[in-house]
This record gives sequence, C-alpha cells and structure tokens, in this order.
Amino acid sequence: MSAFRALRQLTSVSSRAVARPALRSAPLRLSVVAPRVALSSTRAFSITSSRFSEGSSDVLFSQKLAEELKYEKEGAVAETEPEFLKTFKEQGLWTIQDVEGNDEVTLSRKFGNENIRVMFSIADIQNVEEPEYEQEEGESEESDPAQSYPIRVSFSITKSNAKGSINVDTMCQEGAFVVDNISFYPDAQLGTELTAEADWKRRGLYIGPQFDTLDVTVQEEFEKFLQERGINENLAMLIPEYSEYKEQKEYIRWLENVKNFVDA
Repeated sequence: MSAFRALRQLTSVSSRAVARPALRSAPLRLSVVAPRVALSSTRAFSITSSRFSEGSSDVLFSQKLAEELKYEKEGAVAETEPEFLKTFKEQGLWTIQDVEGNDEVTLSRKFGNENIRVMFSIADIQNVEEPEYEQEEGESEESDPAQSYPIRVSFSITKSNAKGSINVDTMCQEGAFVVDNISFYPDAQLGTELTAEADWKRRGLYIGPQFDTLDVTVQEEFEKFLQERGINENLAMLIPEYSEYKEQKEYIRWLENVKNFVDA
C-alpha cells in the first residue's frame, strides 16, 4: 500500500473512510425472488436476452472507479522515475527486473565469478493492515514517522566455477536485513529454479540451521560477506521504497483495467 493512500486513510473526514471505499465495501447480498408463474401463457420467458448483459449497477460502479482513479493519479508519483530510483540505477550495481502486472521484483548483479539474485514481493505491503489511532491534539501529521513495512527478501548466490547455491531468507525493515536462514543446495539449478517442481524437491532437503543459532562470530562474518556483495543498508532502504512505488503503479493499472472492462 502506498504511503499516500495510507495517509488518506488516517486523515480523511469525509464519507470515504478508507482508501478504496468503492472496492472494499461490505459483501454484496443478493436476494433471489421467485418469478411469478404465468398461468395462461409463457410470455414471462420472452424477456429480451440482450438486457441481461447491461447491469443497472455498471454506470455507478464505473463512476466510482473513475473517482478512485482520479484521486490516485493526483497523488501518484509522476510518470518519470522518482529520484531515489534514478540514484540507485546510476550506481550501476544492480539490474532491476520488474514485469508489469507481476507482484514480484528481481534484482541481479555480478560480483567476481558470482551471480547474485535478490527477490521480493509487493504482496507483503498489500497485506499489511494500517494501524488505527487517533491523532492527539497539537500533534503534527508531518512529525509522524514514516511507516516501515516488513518485507520478505530472498537472496541466491551461485558461482560460475563451482557447483551449488547459497540461498538466504531475510526480513527487510527499517533499513536493515534480518537473516532468518541460510541454505546450501549442491545443485545450483535446484536452488535457484522458480518452478513448482523445484519447490517441491527443496521441501525434502535439509535447509540448514536458523541463523540466530549459529556462533556469534560466524553470524558477524556472514553479515560482512553479504555487505561486501552490496546486500547492505542502501539496498535495505531501497526495497521498501521501490515496493510502494510499484504497488502504486500496479493499483492504478488495476483500476484502469477494471474500469475499461466494465465500460466495454
């Protein structure tokens, strides 16, 4: 969820109590009324069939989608890349693979004879519930700290001259990566392949100890190992920003697609 929509949820005093009122209303309850049976004829079944494809709610639904779309576009980032993304790309360390319509993002880079891949999903911020609290008198909205969403991030490291793959599962929040687990797969393809079959095969393998059970000196050296490869505070700051940037773009695209479908 974008920070812009999160702010609207906390400050709005209008009837739009949440960021997407038209799309998150109470479940629609349909009451089915049994049709009257025509005793003398079968004319009740001669209603023009073409009218069934033109719902009476379509126009209002389209209007609400248009309102939401207009609101989101007014507060959305410009079509040009945001400054944080320009700066990140200028560093030339990572290549971003962001497929329109997908909720996963992949960053990749080379480090010596190593291939490093970073993966995260915007689904994590979509599923986060906004905290509910009342703003105290005299409290400034500008003084509120920026919301930090925990995002699961996985890394894989392979070498061109060696077999195997090191996979690292982490949680990214507040400008840092908290390592949860380090796995080693003797088969690099098995460790990096993103298929259901590969995922099934990985389930039966020993994935290694929890990171916090390792000797403290081993933990410290592994953190240095990651930082030297660009898995550091700068990357941990970028991922939440990029996630919100992508989530906002995907939400606007979703609104446009749904509205176009309803209007067709």
